[in-house]
Amino acid sequence: MKKTLVAASLVSLLGTTAMAETVGVSMALFDDNFLTVLRNGIQKYADEQGHDVQIEDAQNDVAKQLDQINNFIASGVDAIIVNPVDTSATQAMSDAAAAAGVPLVYVNRQPINVDSLPDNQAFVASNESESSRQGFIEQCRLWKEQGKDEVSVYVLQGELSNQAAVQRTQNYYDVINEGLCPVKVNIIDQQTANWSRDQAQNLMTNWLSTGTPFDGVLSNNDEMAIGAIQAMKAAGIDMDSVLISGVDATQDALAAMQAGELDITVFQNAAAQGSGALDAAVKLARGEPVEQKVYIPFELVTPANMDQYLQKN
Repeated sequence: MKKTLVAASLVSLLGTTAMAETVGVSMALFDDNFLTVLRNGIQKYADEQGHDVQIEDAQNDVAKQLDQINNFIASGVDAIIVNPVDTSATQAMSDAAAAAGVPLVYVNRQPINVDSLPDNQAFVASNESESSRQGFIEQCRLWKEQGKDEVSVYVLQGELSNQAAVQRTQNYYDVINEGLCPVKVNIIDQQTANWSRDQAQNLMTNWLSTGTPFDGVLSNNDEMAIGAIQAMKAAGIDMDSVLISGVDATQDALAAMQAGELDITVFQNAAAQGSGALDAAVKLARGEPVEQKVYIPFELVTPANMDQYLQKN
């Protein structure tokens, strides 16, 4: 794995500020359950470690996020953490930080330039190729256990500008194409609900209005899965007749699982991502070596083991 080092000359220029870390954090948006856990994890870990973090809400606006990064640079922060609004728009952010010599760490969402990051930049997240893949394989196993040889499903996608949404959707097709699903899967429709519970509820309501029989829903995240569940319950669907999978293992998702509504989710360790990103940012500010890609493992969550995750996200 490529190591990164801040040049000794840069460290000497930073002087005393290198050891008094102030880290600017730009979050894609505050109004998201998982990202709230991630944000709170960064703040909690910073408080425990004695670091000063300035956390800003980009409100899902790429231009606003770039402005925040430039403002952090102008204010003299020692390092920057970014949870990107649009993962295809990160090159400009990397360029701005690199030109100013300020270390930058991307967290949770993979930047498009992840394989060409400057030496004082890094990426901390979970490997999205393992996310929904785990949940879908379990979903397939359960369908087979139910005696089904063929199923029809709907797919709820996250924001299409987001690498995680693209990869989580691709995982479903990879599982099918690799022969890892023992039942034939027909995808009735797939559309984006932008990670949103409300949008997913509306979309699922529209799908239900067609009267098309279906066996389950594959959702890129828990919030959309919950929205779909709410629509199904409102329509009088027997939740035992369908299998629903999500990703993140949020508290709301686990409550839905306890209620027998959500069948599968995958734990994404927000606290570990947050602390890992802050650790990387501080080390880069101090000129210490850091792995440029740090992956926190995803973990399959089902009713059988959900008790282990009730207090995590």
